[in-house]
Amino acid sequence: MATITTEVATNTRWDDVQHALTGGGDGASCQCIWPMLSNKEWNETTTPQRVEMLRDEIEAGPPPGLIAYVDGDAAGWIRIGPRTKQQRVPRTRMIAAASDEPFDDESVWAVTCFVVRREHRGSGLNLELLRAAVDFARSSGARLIEGYPVDTRGEKKRANDLFHGMLTTFLAAGFEEKAELKPGRTLVALELSG
Repeated sequence: MATITTEVATNTRWDDVQHALTGGGDGASCQCIWPMLSNKEWNETTTPQRVEMLRDEIEAGPPPGLIAYVDGDAAGWIRIGPRTKQQRVPRTRMIAAASDEPFDDESVWAVTCFVVRREHRGSGLNLELLRAAVDFARSSGARLIEGYPVDTRGEKKRANDLFHGMLTTFLAAGFEEKAELKPGRTLVALELSG
């Protein structure tokens, strides 16, 4: 049985962040910077620039995400943090229209990205990452966490289409469905207490 652990992304774990992001799919080119930029800014950046942007973000702190390890191997990544720092969230009309939470509230956090290396997919890593992210958010003072997952409705989807996470994963972690963003996408939230 594999041992799964999670750690926050820090400078000392930079190589692990890169290993987790570059195991197949868009993680290598995106560098999980997409949630941080407007469309215009995104289109004006290159992959090397995104690598440096993520490095700078991790260096400046607080950690923008967590890494999952399988038997010590960096296998997955999740981005979680205050919505106020993820400028794409309020600029996404369907989210802005569906959320009841004020976008200037720093106690509202968002999960905006999952990446799992190809060889570790289907092993439940996203749920482990999400549970660890909830604990991290709670210990960091978050009041509520939103997510914007894909409802696959049991259909097979390309891994690159699932970076928002799957609805079933969020429900298994205790999130509640709040609103349909569009067919196949749902706004979910988890109130944190204590």
